[in-house]
Amino acid sequence: MTKSIISAFAEHISIAGMTGAPSLVHFTPGRIKTETLSGLTVALALVPEAVAFAFVAGVHPLVGLYAAFIVGLVTALIGGRAGMISGATGALAVVMVALVAEHGVEYLFAAVVLMGVMQMAAGIFRLGKFIRLVPHPVMLGFVNGLAIVILLAQLSQFQTPGSGESTGHGMANGEWLTGMPLILMLALTGLTMATIWLTPKLTKAIPAPLAGIAIVGAIVIGLGLDVPRVGDLASIKGGLPQLHVPTVPLTFETLEIIFPYALILAAIGLIESLLTLNLVGEMTGKRGGASQECVAQGAANVITGFFGGMGGCAMIGQSMINVRSGGQTRLSGIAAALFLLSFILFASDLIEQIPLAALVGVMFMVVIGTFAWRSLLIMRKIPLTDAFVILLVTGVTVQYNLAIAVIVGVIVSALAYAWNSAKRIRIIARDSVREPGAKVYEIEGPLFFGSTTGFAELFDPASDPDVVIIDFMRSRIVDQSGLQVIEDLATKYEALGKTLRLRHLTRDCHELLNRAGQLLVDSDDDPDYQVAADYSVRTGIFGPSQ
Repeated sequence: MTKSIISAFAEHISIAGMTGAPSLVHFTPGRIKTETLSGLTVALALVPEAVAFAFVAGVHPLVGLYAAFIVGLVTALIGGRAGMISGATGALAVVMVALVAEHGVEYLFAAVVLMGVMQMAAGIFRLGKFIRLVPHPVMLGFVNGLAIVILLAQLSQFQTPGSGESTGHGMANGEWLTGMPLILMLALTGLTMATIWLTPKLTKAIPAPLAGIAIVGAIVIGLGLDVPRVGDLASIKGGLPQLHVPTVPLTFETLEIIFPYALILAAIGLIESLLTLNLVGEMTGKRGGASQECVAQGAANVITGFFGGMGGCAMIGQSMINVRSGGQTRLSGIAAALFLLSFILFASDLIEQIPLAALVGVMFMVVIGTFAWRSLLIMRKIPLTDAFVILLVTGVTVQYNLAIAVIVGVIVSALAYAWNSAKRIRIIARDSVREPGAKVYEIEGPLFFGSTTGFAELFDPASDPDVVIIDFMRSRIVDQSGLQVIEDLATKYEALGKTLRLRHLTRDCHELLNRAGQLLVDSDDDPDYQVAADYSVRTGIFGPSQ
């Protein structure tokens, strides 16, 4: 009976078209146990994170917890990558705080709904595929920066609750712990980390992070140690999230208020989610699912906005905990969301007794496992530009937010690539064999905005013969700047009574020239190879191939 239920459940997942679903053979009771325990571990780690990020955003802790539950559940069911964990995040919270402070939490709910609509649109139009344009140095900088952000968020637990200003990495806090409280906090954190390190060497029956939380929690509760606990952050007791339509005026003025925030939140959420999707994919050997993840994140945020949640996105820290605890299927994410809800409904008193030191120890191990230590070793071996991008993205991620960091990193990488490509333009000049008196320029390297100046300097219209042929066999025209430099060059030759012809243009280059109005006649030469015969730039008349 048990096997038939398991088979039916696994078959349902496969039929639903969920990527990453395990085969029926591997969906065993042992796998279910591993997935469930992994989900429990993640849920325990989600509680203080969701509460802290709610404080950062300036909303009630339950608003963060409900977001972690709803976003986590929806993305676990229909997301693009099994094993990923989503919930309320600090990257979004630091953007939300200004909206909440100026207009109130109802406008936040409306912005979260609009954010979700934008993310769904990005998925429907398959914009998620553009995440492949993020270079590897940017990915390394993202990982390192996020590891540092996670570390900084945990440092707030070494402070007493207070009314100090938030740093953007955690809740507002007071003075640093000193004396015996600090010693106890450090000792328990170290014990948790040691337990997580040793457990896999002794047994794989339970996830190592869960063992660390359980052992340290039992010591603290059993001995009655006076250390910070989850309940010191806030009470997590509550009921089921209720359907709540944001009470904001349905006017254009409201749209003007929430649209900028929704756009920024949607961008940050998708970038962090898609980069996390790639990282989890590398760990689990899965690929694809970017557009599906966009739709899932969007649907999750739309639902969250209508149920009083602050919205969210993928969480690299919790995703790493899940994957390293054995969570490989959607069941772990579903279990994490359901455990979190059960904490809110039934087990708040117990969960509030868990020492923060245990959860800090878990997150410290996540930091150690997340940071790309190898990037420090290869810094001297890779191109200077790539090393700079890694450091730049890391710094901007810590100082500002992930979206800005990735955008800056991509722009710098693109400019560096354009500069290097611009230097690749080469020319070989020779006399034409088939047309006596003509001169042939063989071009190597792409012709685009970065290489047009160097391209133009390679010609000497005054000294060239009456017929000049430019051979693009090893080159191609990429953009309008390339078209314009050819037009300008043709003008110079025409003013001297000379003819300029182009050879071996690909079909896409033909289309660019035609759209620019520089060709009047198309060519059918060599259609299989998409290679053109010579043609005059000014007349558009094709001649025999040279």
